[in-house]
Amino acid sequence: MIESDAMSIAKQAPEYIRAISPYIPGKPMTQLAREMGIPVDKIVKLASNENPLGMSPRARVAVEQAIAGIERYPDQFDLIKALADRTRLAQEQIVLGNGSNDVLDLAARVFLAPGRSAVMAQHAFAVYPLATVSTGAECIVVPAKHYGHDLDAMLAAIRSDTRLVWIANPNNPTGNFLPYSEIKAFLAKVPAAVAVVLDEAYTEYLAPADRVDTLSWIRDFPNLIVTRTFSKVYGLAGLRVGYAAASPAVADLMNRVRQPFNVNNLALAAAIAALDDHVFLAESYQLNRRGMEQLVTGIKRLGLEHIPSHGNFVTFKVSDGGAVNQKLLRQGVIVRPIGGYGLPNHLRVTIGLERENDCFLQALEQALNA
Repeated sequence: MIESDAMSIAKQAPEYIRAISPYIPGKPMTQLAREMGIPVDKIVKLASNENPLGMSPRARVAVEQAIAGIERYPDQFDLIKALADRTRLAQEQIVLGNGSNDVLDLAARVFLAPGRSAVMAQHAFAVYPLATVSTGAECIVVPAKHYGHDLDAMLAAIRSDTRLVWIANPNNPTGNFLPYSEIKAFLAKVPAAVAVVLDEAYTEYLAPADRVDTLSWIRDFPNLIVTRTFSKVYGLAGLRVGYAAASPAVADLMNRVRQPFNVNNLALAAAIAALDDHVFLAESYQLNRRGMEQLVTGIKRLGLEHIPSHGNFVTFKVSDGGAVNQKLLRQGVIVRPIGGYGLPNHLRVTIGLERENDCFLQALEQALNA
């Protein structure tokens, strides 16, 4: 096929598809190794909010055992049952996804279409506009309040054609946290015909005093969809497994557009085992608390501002995010530039092991003084 023919067929895709800005993930360690000639084992990656402890030991054993049945198509029943038992919801209320990004996309596909709109906050997760635009719907982006969600302004932004509101709590990439009393009050005011997605990818990192059983709210708010992931505190980012909890009617619609085998055998086995690895979860939580203090102390020592975070990362401000990021990369340290989120002078760093945090802080100091 000649190039002009290829361009011609590409133009047959809907304009809203051709207008999508692709999601840009954190730079892989192998890519930086190729670009800079730095050995992979000398690179510190703190860009993608992964668990520095790796995967749950119980999950690792489960994956090794599950390999024996890898020739069979997956059966989601056991994980759905485990989640239903854990959350005290009906199995008909659980929707599994290839990571929580998948269930976010399912929600968009169910409720959005050309001629409809979705409300989201400025500086919120990049998948929200991507999922919205991919359906042909319009994004209504509400200016941030202290880098986070302004719920009053988001409520006011809802139009007659709005069918979905996106909320992340804690928010990525800024780390902001909304008290759940405010979110519940917001839900009480949202029109019943508007679905609200509450993305809780980082909920396990919240202090116990801040946690609320939001899944129990679905009974009173059937337009609520809560999404969670095994990619963060459970350490299963590479296996891609997440889930949504919703009313049976909404979950049924999401399952209708879900790919039949969207979560693989190894991911299912790992997730079931990880749910009960309470020792690993406690270790991950405590490591994150210590690491947060270490990074915040170091960032303040360097005279930089940061956004208080309730996740497993810290977003901080520098004079030029792109330039500082490049200086860090040349030292073998990968963090996340977030200019694409409207924050060109901020960088986001994941909390790592103590030695990784130290390496980052030393590299940052050198980058600032270079």
